[in-house]
Amino acid sequence: MNVQLEDICGKRETVLNSTLTLIRQYGFHGTPMSMIAKHAGVAAGTIYHYFDSKDALINALYLHESTRLAAALLVGDDETQPYKERFTRCMLNHYNFYLSNPDSLYFLEQYANSPYAKSQVDNHEERFRHVISFFEYGIKNKYFKNIDAKLLMPIIKGTLVAAANFHLREHMVFSEEDIKVVISMIWDGIKKQ
Repeated sequence: MNVQLEDICGKRETVLNSTLTLIRQYGFHGTPMSMIAKHAGVAAGTIYHYFDSKDALINALYLHESTRLAAALLVGDDETQPYKERFTRCMLNHYNFYLSNPDSLYFLEQYANSPYAKSQVDNHEERFRHVISFFEYGIKNKYFKNIDAKLLMPIIKGTLVAAANFHLREHMVFSEEDIKVVISMIWDGIKKQ
């Protein structure tokens, strides 16, 4: 990679990371472009080189963070293992992604409940295609109830997000064994009887 391209990619990434950090502290409306530029150590014009507007920056950040989450879910998946163990690994990955990336958790939740999510034409299904396929396999092979695989994401996500929020805010600190119990309860709720 040449130095100029490396610098461009590095600055874009720095702007995204600064935006993520600042939005957690100040929210969407409390994070002006000037603050992002200062935090990222770039000129305001540099941000506009990569993003046409603050809305474009926030939508790009959503794409970046949701892609990172999607990639993390099936890390370490081993198709030779029993499906329930694979499911547990996927859910632990989901939960642990939030614990390791609290700024991302906050941002993704805020984004999902904002006008940005409603106005954004999002290719969410494509980004999570491998996870949806994983759930479709579970349905097809009668591990899960016969429902639309896309419905499993919100069922599961809500529980894991709530648990991660409790843990991160230190309302309740969960061990991995605690989370495995929660995952087992999720499994029991969606498994084929």
